[in-house]
Formats: sequence, structure tokens, C-alpha cells
Amino acid sequence: DDEDTPPGAAASRTGYAINLDPAARYVPFESSIDIRDTVDYVEVMKQHKLGPNGAILTCLNLFATKFDQVMAILERRAFGDGGVGDAIGLSDNVKSEESAKGGDATEEGSRADETKEEGNQPSQQQQEQPSGTTRPEYILVDTPGQIEAFTWSASGSIVTSALATTFPTVLAFVIDTPRCARSVHTFMSNMLYACSMLYRARLPMVCVLNKTDVVGSGFVEEWMSDFESFQEALDDASG
Repeated sequence: DDEDTPPGAAASRTGYAINLDPAARYVPFESSIDIRDTVDYVEVMKQHKLGPNGAILTCLNLFATKFDQVMAILERRAFGDGGVGDAIGLSDNVKSEESAKGGDATEEGSRADETKEEGNQPSQQQQEQPSGTTRPEYILVDTPGQIEAFTWSASGSIVTSALATTFPTVLAFVIDTPRCARSVHTFMSNMLYACSMLYRARLPMVCVLNKTDVVGSGFVEEWMSDFESFQEALDDASG
């Protein structure tokens, strides 16, 4: 970042958000593309008698079959007319197919490119980038909290590979700091999860320590940088 950038300027940066968690009841940001508009998580559970994780995985598999359309939208927003592919809406209902091992999905209209489409043809706004539209400086993709459902699934690999092929991509692994404070074993589990994501995706990754207003992150940083300090805490917990 430029040293002359005033404080708080980062908050005004233009972004583009995608929600890939079909089971999320509340998303604390405005997502331009939302998997919940394409695949009905509850219906998938009911029709195929799946548990929560199985339904999430099935929803991701269904959505991954349409991710080329998502990439077309992202390329159009990021590169304008010079991008690869045409921006098209997620207007086709995602149907149940044996190959996808999924259930019938009800679409209520996909929010693609911040436009809710009601027909089967892409809207004019989705086909052509409006003049004066600010291109996003970053794209935020929020994935399900169940790591195994995304990181270790075929659909997760499809999504990650597609993004990394077109855009500079960085993984952000969010660590619950208060939970790590309560148990050094929780911290160790988080580090193992982070390593599995790093080697699976083979992409740059940053560990994000959240809720630091509740519990400071100093002890986590110390455990990360000083093995003896971590080993001492581990011995104390085991003893």
C-alpha cells in the first residue's frame, strides 16, 4: 500500500463478494453472487435425506457445474470488454442429476453482477458492463466453515483452481482466538488444518486471528514463532 494512503482508505476500496455457504442463515455483507439463490440447501436435505455436511457438499457440487458462468461474470467485471468470455447470468435452474449426486434445486433468481435475473436469457446489464462502473479491486469468496466440505472436495478444487488460474489468489484461514486461548490443543488443530489447506491448494495463505478485542493474539503469535514456548504450553496442558 502507498505510504501516503490516509487511514481508513482501505475500507472504501471497491470489492466484489461471493457467498458459497449454502447453509448460511445470515451473511454480514452484501454478496453480488450467492449460492443460496441457485441451490436450496433445505430442499436438498429433505429430498435426499442428507445430513448438514452432506447437503452442503451436494450444493457445492451442483453449483460447481455452473462455475464457468461465475468466472465469466468475474472476468467481465474485472477486465471489462477485454476479459475472456461473456458475462452471463446464472439463470438456468440447477437440476438434480445422477452425475452430480444432487437433488432438485429451486432457483429464486440469481444475483449475478448485482442483478436479479428473472428470465432464461442474460439481461442487458449482465451482457454489457455499464459505462462508469468501477472495477473491483478485490474479490472476496466466503466458503463454508466446514473445511472438509470445501477444501477436500472436488467442487472446492474446481472453484479454487478456476479462481487461481485467472486471478492472483490468496487463502485466508480464520482462527478463533478465544478458543485457542482456552486450549492449546485447539490451536494445534487449527495449525494442522491450515497446513492441510496450504498443501492441498498450493496457494499463498494468511492466518487471520479474529475476536482479538476479546482475547489478545500475542500468545498465538508467540506459539507460532517460538516452538519452545508452544511445547511448554503443550506440556502444561498435558500434565
